[in-house]
Amino acid sequence: MAWKWPSGSRLGVSEEWTGFIDQGVSLEGTLTLTGTFRIDGHVKGNIISEQTVILGENAKVEGQIEGNRVVIAGRFDGVIFARGRVEIQVKGVVTGEVHSPCMVIDPGGIFDGRCHMLTSAEASAGVTIPIRAVGQA
Repeated sequence: MAWKWPSGSRLGVSEEWTGFIDQGVSLEGTLTLTGTFRIDGHVKGNIISEQTVILGENAKVEGQIEGNRVVIAGRFDGVIFARGRVEIQVKGVVTGEVHSPCMVIDPGGIFDGRCHMLTSAEASAGVTIPIRAVGQA
């Protein structure tokens, strides 16, 4: 079952919600996702997503996250690989490594570790600017 992100998405892109892990739920292993997923429980292992991974205020995650966008309002210990951006919100705590072209830490958010700023695919694509020679009159 998938839910659609409200049409007023601030990114202008519709994202499908593929599910969530609620408080009181613990999971150990690898979680492979195709859409946006929210975690409010405890996860130990790998999370691999094509879209957005959201760790809610009650989330406690240990392991590795791969995704396009990673939003953290809870606790995370491990390594994050984000193709788009990593956001550490007001109550978010990240310990470990972050590999991303963009990282945002809101006031009150905590980051203790190493950050590797990568170039995004769009930023690394070359831009061709035609140059016109000025002819003699």
